[in-house]
Formats: sequence, structure tokens, C-alpha cells
Amino acid sequence: MRITELLNKDAMDLNATPKSKAEAIDLLVDLMVRSGNILDKEEYKKCVLKRETIGSTGIGEGVAIPHAKTKAVKSAGLAVIVVRDGVDFDSLDGEPAKLFFLIAAPDTEDNIHLDVLGRLSVLLMDDDFRQGLIDAKDKEEFFRLVDEAENKKVAETEKKEEEAKKAAPGTYRILAVTACPTGIAHTYMAAESLEEKAKQMGVTIKVETNGSGGKKNVLTQAEIAAADGIIVAADTKVDMPRFDGKPVVQTQVSDGISRPQELIQTILDGKAPVFHAQGGHAQAETGTAKEGLGHQIYKHLMNGVSNMLPFVIGGGILIAIAFLLDTILAPGGDPANFGMNSPAAALFKTIGNAAFGFMLPILAGFISMSIADRPGLAVGFVGGALANAGGSGFLGALIAGFIAGYLMLGLEKLCAKLPKSLEGTKPVLIYPVVGILAIGVIIQFIINPPVSALNLWISNALASLNATSGVILGAIVGGMMSIDMGGPFNKAAYVFGTASLINAAGDPVSSGVMAAVMIGGMVPPLAVALCTTFFKNRFTEKERQTTVTNYIMGFSFITEGVIPFAASDPLRVIPSCVVGSAVAGALSMLFGCTLPAPHGGIFVFAVVQNWPMYLVSLLIGSVVAMLLLALLKKPIKEGR
Repeated sequence: MRITELLNKDAMDLNATPKSKAEAIDLLVDLMVRSGNILDKEEYKKCVLKRETIGSTGIGEGVAIPHAKTKAVKSAGLAVIVVRDGVDFDSLDGEPAKLFFLIAAPDTEDNIHLDVLGRLSVLLMDDDFRQGLIDAKDKEEFFRLVDEAENKKVAETEKKEEEAKKAAPGTYRILAVTACPTGIAHTYMAAESLEEKAKQMGVTIKVETNGSGGKKNVLTQAEIAAADGIIVAADTKVDMPRFDGKPVVQTQVSDGISRPQELIQTILDGKAPVFHAQGGHAQAETGTAKEGLGHQIYKHLMNGVSNMLPFVIGGGILIAIAFLLDTILAPGGDPANFGMNSPAAALFKTIGNAAFGFMLPILAGFISMSIADRPGLAVGFVGGALANAGGSGFLGALIAGFIAGYLMLGLEKLCAKLPKSLEGTKPVLIYPVVGILAIGVIIQFIINPPVSALNLWISNALASLNATSGVILGAIVGGMMSIDMGGPFNKAAYVFGTASLINAAGDPVSSGVMAAVMIGGMVPPLAVALCTTFFKNRFTEKERQTTVTNYIMGFSFITEGVIPFAASDPLRVIPSCVVGSAVAGALSMLFGCTLPAPHGGIFVFAVVQNWPMYLVSLLIGSVVAMLLLALLKKPIKEGR
């Protein structure tokens, strides 16, 4: 489908004057409704706003392309507004947006909005075209400019495809792959940037795009074999083993947009590192954007934690529901069998326990897989299971994950010296048998004894904490939740809370840590929401529009809602939130509040021990943070 087929003069305003992102979206949605493409306005708008929570569709250079694919759309369409003075749209480059395209796509069509979005993103990279649309005198001129640009691009694309069909495998000196997390604008913009720069440099190139609609322009083995080198500009996982033995430059997708000449020249100069893929694991000897050791360890750890969290959250909340059901249905039941005294509770507890049982093997398995790719998964999984069974628990599983990953890297290097005739036996025989045996011996005889002893000491230490020391611990973990709003400190506190929960076994201090962690994470959004409610003159109109959202995020235990405020004013926002969260965490421990669920916010307050005082702790912490924030932030002038 062509862009011009989706444009409708009834859905265009070339002299719009919205004052905020919200007003711009409202205007665009109203125009889309006027065009007759929408069945349910509110549902469509809800989907557009939901997409913005994933990441701003303000792609930079004065352009924004909000979009939604939903059943609320009757037929695909585009709405357009031009804001000549610009409006803040949270664009990726921080600049005001002037040119807006809103895309509507029905749920019945296969990724039509992504195809149009990709085509628009590419066209809008042209400075003259972009400025021409902004300066268009009327809708007819706007249509004409889009039609001419699209016709030219379609002709170029068809020519490229025709040339690609006729080209011999060795035609392309350079190959490239582009991919971004959402697989939309940046994927195609990086591809276009690399193609244009290669053309200027007189170099032949073929670019594979890994977009949300799937892979396009896929590189063939013959092309890979004949190419001088490959550029991988991606922020997501790419199929790398196919590039084994080739010079490869690996970098982020934004570099494909902003540094295409440098990337291409690295290949031409023969400076790209040779890429090695062994047994499914792939790595380059060096890289253009080399990670530090600390960042690598953090990345591997977060890969394990992020894959573990669904088991923690799902299992933990189901167990919490089981406790709630037993409280209601079996009030006189056996305390030692709490959660299993009624059939309904037993069902939830059994399922929750099953989910919990996978947590530590999943943690170790995905840490190992992050390090050693597929061969590391089974070895890490077994290491985590043995750590769990051997009493070393969360800490043992974490260690097992890293040992398993680096163990497999070492094993792959040793196996690299084997004859090629044994290549096929590595992934199906040598790696799993030798790797699992080795990790088993290491965990059983080296890791489990000292770590299980350490775990026992920690449990005894937590159990022996008095009211004062428990309060200090609550203040520390609560405050950590607000330091970086979802970053390493926040995640470290949360992981400690879930680890304490796993090992709690009914101990009030251990399960109280999780309560302090959750309340610490709830305070920042609530504090900001309260401050924008009662001290409005400290915030811009745009910031005040987030009030309701932050109330919802705070009550739902989503700390990240404060990130925009912390990023724009860290010296005032972060200290205020840290103090408020620390106060809430300390009070939670002081009042003896415990929490058997690792997530859920206010929706799991029913299973909190002493929930009235838990609510009081949350309120006090939020008010303290609000007052500090109001004190530190000065009133701003209207119109700022």
C-alpha cells in the first residue's frame, strides 16, 4: 500500500497549534476520526497512548509518527498535522516536533502500519523533503510532494531489487544488518543511512532489516562468503553464527544512522575484527563499541533476572492468593500448613510453588546463556537446580550461572582444536555431557558447601535482627529502590528482596525485607503525583499532565514512572525520593509488615501482615518525599 493511498485531506491540518504532546495526539486522533477510519475513538486513542509508553514515536529531526494497530480501526489511514513553531513530543533527539503522521491500522491486516511506518521513516530522512512538507502552502502541494518522493523511492527500490536478482554473489563488497528493539523507525533509518553513504563512497552494499514485520532483504550464504565484511548495527539479538570467520563490525543501531561512513570505512580499511562462532556461541575478537567488564556482568545478570521475574511474580502472587484464600476459607487451619488448608488455596499454592521451583534454574540458565549462547543454557540450568537443591539458594544459583557460562566458553575453545569431522558432535554430545558433568562437580563440591553455610548465616543474622537493626535494613533497601529508578541499585534491592522472600520460610524479618522493597519502589511516583497535585507551581503544564499516570504507577509498584522527572532534575528529584522511600521502608519494618508476594503494589495489600500500618508507612514516605521535593524545587514562571 502506498502512503498517498492512506492520506485523506479531511485528516490534515497544516497550521495546527497544539501546546503539548497530549494536545497533539488529541488533535491527530480527532482528524483520524473525521476521516471515517475509526470504529471506537477512545479505544484507538488508548492504543496510541499505550504505544507511547514503550518509547516515544518522536523519531527526531522534527518528525513524530505515532501509530496503533487495533480492532478499533475500520480501515488503514493517515492523519497529518504541521506545527510550524514546533511542540515538545519527547523526541529521541530532544528537539521539538513539527511534522506529525498518525497511522491507523486494522487488526486484520498484517503489519500494514509497520510497512508504512518504515517507508515514511526512510522518506523523512531527506532534509529537503521534510522541510518541503513543513512549508507546504496547501494540502494539494503536500500531496504532490509525498507522491513525488514516494514514486522516486519506489523506483529506486525496484531498481535495487532488480539489480540484486541479477547480481552475482560477489557483487556486494559490504553487507549489513540493522535492528532496533521495536523494529520500526530506527531499523529502516539505519539501513537507508548506510545505503546512501555507501552509494556516495562508491561501495556496493546490501542491508538486511530485522523489523517487527520480520526479516527483509535477507543475506544469503553466498553473499556472506563473498563480502569483504559485515556491519551489524543492532540493539537486539541478531543471527550471528552465519558470519563465522568474516570481518564484522558490531555496534548500536543509532551508529548506523549517525556514523555510516566510519562503519563502512572500518570494513574497507581491513580494521574490522574477525568474528568467531563456535558451537552456537558467537563473539568477535574486538569491537567498535567494546563493553566494560562491569557492564558485561550487569548485562548477563539482568538477562537472568529478567527471565526469572515472570516465575517470581506469577508464582509469588499465586502463593499470596493461596494465603488469602486460606485466611478466608480455613481460619482455624493448621498454621504449619498455611496455604494448603482449603482445596482452593491448595490449588493456587501448588501452582505457585511449581513456578517458584523454576526460578533459580532459570536465573542460572539465562545468565549462562547470555555469556555462552545456546550451549550455556542447559549447563546453567542444571547448575542452578543443583545450587537450589544443595542449599546454596539464590546466591549459589547466581554463581552457578556465571561459572557455567565461562566454563562453556573455555570448553568451546578447547574443542576448537578437535578435527572437523567431530564438529557435529560438539553441540549434541560433547558440550552437554562434559558441561553438565563439570558444573555438577563444581557446584556440589566447591560452591554448595561454603555458600549454603553463608546462606544459613545470613538467615540466622536476619532472624536475630532486633527492631532497630531491622529498621535500618528497611531504610537501606527502601532508599535503594529510588536511587536509579529501575537501574542497577533498584534491581539489586529488588533481587535481594526476592531472595529474602525465597528463603523466608515464615521468618518475619526476611519476608519483611520484600515489604520494605516494594513500598520503597511505590513512593517515588506517588510523591511526584502528590507534588504535582498540591504544588502545581513547581511544574510545567506538561509535567502536571502526568499526575494521574504517576498515581496509577505508584499504586501499581512501577517506579520507572519518575524517570522523566529524575532525568530532567536529578539533584532535586532523586534525593527527595530516596529519603521518602527510606522512611517508608524503615517504618514498614518498624511496624512488622511482611509481604509474601514479590510484586503487585496495592493490589496485594490484602496479604500484607499489618496492612493498615503498611498503608500508613506508604503515605508518610510519600508525603515526606513530596515535601522535600516541593522545598527543593522553586516555583516556575507561567509559560515556561
